[in-house]
Amino acid sequence: MVFKPEPMFKAVETVRKNDEAEVVVLSAAGRPFTQAAALRLSKAAQIIVICGRYEGVDERVVEHLATAEISIGDFILSGGEIAAVVVVDAVTRYVPGVVGKEESILRDSFSDPAAERQLVEHPHYTRPADFRGWKVPEVLISGDHEAVREWRRQAALKKTEKNRPDLLQK
Repeated sequence: MVFKPEPMFKAVETVRKNDEAEVVVLSAAGRPFTQAAALRLSKAAQIIVICGRYEGVDERVVEHLATAEISIGDFILSGGEIAAVVVVDAVTRYVPGVVGKEESILRDSFSDPAAERQLVEHPHYTRPADFRGWKVPEVLISGDHEAVREWRRQAALKKTEKNRPDLLQK
């Protein structure tokens, strides 16, 4: 199944408020969706997301209507609806008032485009400090803020090395 261009163009032309709207086609062939892309899209006055089923949309939609073709990963879904939810959620986090503590967005994984290298975020812990014999690292309950910062940096590096070594190779 491939969506025809006529209904796609008509739908976008009906809802588009101006020529500045971002028209995003979700496709496995698109550029990888990143935190930087989410931030860029969050600044758009309007975002229109097109998601196909099975084989997607007629290529003329991508070439002549879309402002971006985005992939959420190297795998195939039956349709783009789930990918659309991923994009909408990542973009919406940048809308003021959506996240309770807005400055926390700046510390999320992949959120600092100027960083020398991107790391996944450090592990997080809650109470109790001892659960079934598994303890929260002592430094985190020590009150030594500098030691906690250093632990978090080292833990993020270690977790990145374990789960996403590709990030360290960039």
